[in-house]
Amino acid sequence: MVGRELYRLLQCPTCNSRDLAVYAEHVLCAGCRNEYPIHKGYIDLMPRQTEFDYISKYVSEEESMGEELDYREMAPPLLAAGVRHRQIRRMLALKPTDIVFDNACGNGRFGLWNADAVGLIVGSDPAVLFADQALAEMELAQADSRRLPFIDGAFDKSLSVDVLEHFPRDVIHDYLVETARVLRVGGRVAIFSNTREMSPIQPIINISKRLGKFFVKQGVYDFEREARRKSDHIKDLKTWDDVEAALVEAGLKPVKVVFWNSVFTSFVEHVLMKLGESLIAKRKAAKSASAPVLTDEAVNASAGAQREIVARRAMRRHLTKSSPIYWALYLVTLLMELDLWLFGWMRTGPYFVLAEKVEGRYVPAPLPTEE
Repeated sequence: MVGRELYRLLQCPTCNSRDLAVYAEHVLCAGCRNEYPIHKGYIDLMPRQTEFDYISKYVSEEESMGEELDYREMAPPLLAAGVRHRQIRRMLALKPTDIVFDNACGNGRFGLWNADAVGLIVGSDPAVLFADQALAEMELAQADSRRLPFIDGAFDKSLSVDVLEHFPRDVIHDYLVETARVLRVGGRVAIFSNTREMSPIQPIINISKRLGKFFVKQGVYDFEREARRKSDHIKDLKTWDDVEAALVEAGLKPVKVVFWNSVFTSFVEHVLMKLGESLIAKRKAAKSASAPVLTDEAVNASAGAQREIVARRAMRRHLTKSSPIYWALYLVTLLMELDLWLFGWMRTGPYFVLAEKVEGRYVPAPLPTEE
């Protein structure tokens, strides 16, 4: 969806001019004369005449990543995504008057899940792997987070989910500086990402991982799709101290942090859900042994990814609040969320942080150089 509310927040990502003219099929910048096409559901607002050293795999390999991600259909906020959603929503304390930005929004699911609580939510991502519902119902822009196409102080709040672990240090700096720029003074951003720190209770967490590896060796399931999704994780912020320093450098003051020590989550993700997906995929295959498992772009995905996609699509049809399957998964989500309530004070890799844009005119500090 591209509406009037989005246009009033825009500036040219190439020259920063706010002198923009909107036409039926494009937006024209009067400053640099660049045109930004309006596509079905989003505007291409990538900066022109600009080259970046780092390009995300989600952009450089967009077609093949799309095959693995199964991104076009939406599901309710359940399981690990549900835990992320619920914690970020609590941290941001969203209000009906808020204008909210989902920076590097992926398919737009976190924006859609929070749209009911705010006045306006805008999502941007350099890869146009947007869900069909997001294209129809959410304000979207194809944009690079190092050169955002939004005016200073455009947003009251922002969210960032599973983003920072993909970037090298200089890109993280630019991402956070731009996030701070488009927030109003006192505006807040909730971030979920992870560092390389191990949990103090890692031996307990590893029990589920070892059990998962046993089932992998038995050929019951695999983690091909998960490995592909995480294949470009850099984790250049190696510790929580690195995260805190990066936020401060960008003019963002950490207000609250909750760590995700995944005792229950690890069992759900490495054993319980994988066994369920394997069983569902086998039943689907048995019912349609002579027909292809998938009939769209996902047929090019790996065998393990295909099995997982088949299972998730089968489950997705039952994920309404009138279904006992929905409520079973909701209870599992609450079980996973216990990790935050019981162990959220222990430093570990995965973290949720709420940070606030500091008062006054901020001039970002230079990025430290490594010795």
